[in-house]
Amino acid sequence: MTRELLRYPAYVVPTLLFPTVFFLFFVAPSPGPYATIKMAAFAGFAAIGVAFFQFGVGIAVDRTSPWETYLRTLPVSVPARLAARVCSAAGFAAGAAAIVLVVALVTTDAALDARRWVELGPTLLIATIPFALLGIGLGYWAPPRGALPIANLLYLGLSYAGGLWIRASELPPSVQDVSPYLPTRALADLLGNVVYGNALAPRPWAALAAFTAAFAAVAAAGYRRDEGKRYR
Repeated sequence: MTRELLRYPAYVVPTLLFPTVFFLFFVAPSPGPYATIKMAAFAGFAAIGVAFFQFGVGIAVDRTSPWETYLRTLPVSVPARLAARVCSAAGFAAGAAAIVLVVALVTTDAALDARRWVELGPTLLIATIPFALLGIGLGYWAPPRGALPIANLLYLGLSYAGGLWIRASELPPSVQDVSPYLPTRALADLLGNVVYGNALAPRPWAALAAFTAAFAAVAAAGYRRDEGKRYR
């Protein structure tokens, strides 16, 4: 799957560079503390973008493919196939996040000590799980032609309202009222805690765990619905 995607520059280039362009637009140049927080936040923005598009749009498009229908007849378990997609997505997510981090270090005063760099990688990986599950749910519930605009709307809307682009305190009042209840706000708070040396603060982890359970249920229901429609 990874080799197949690498053959499509129309997927690879936007996936890897789009979050960095947003970082340069919203953050650089900025003073050190703010730039450091936003460096971590935009690395999260890059990672969840891969989750939305590789899972959500990818699965929705695959559902219309005869090849996908054939694959479902093979003796390969659903967890194995999803694991392959997860591994591929993890590679692209790491690449997109790494580009954001490198550009942030070059263009701003962002800096982290060694311990916080070590914490940032696993935190990004774990915190992306609920968004991958949301993407899977989107892929099985959305119509193939509607998956891309819906994914864009969710990705950009949740990222803005969750405070990944700007401080939550700078959001419009109506958006501030909604922001604390969004998964992207939990992600932004978690990454901010990593920067401040408080990565184990329980509140954002608990929120992301709750979203993980909810999105897993949505994804499982979507898979069963799609399977029931195509193979009854």
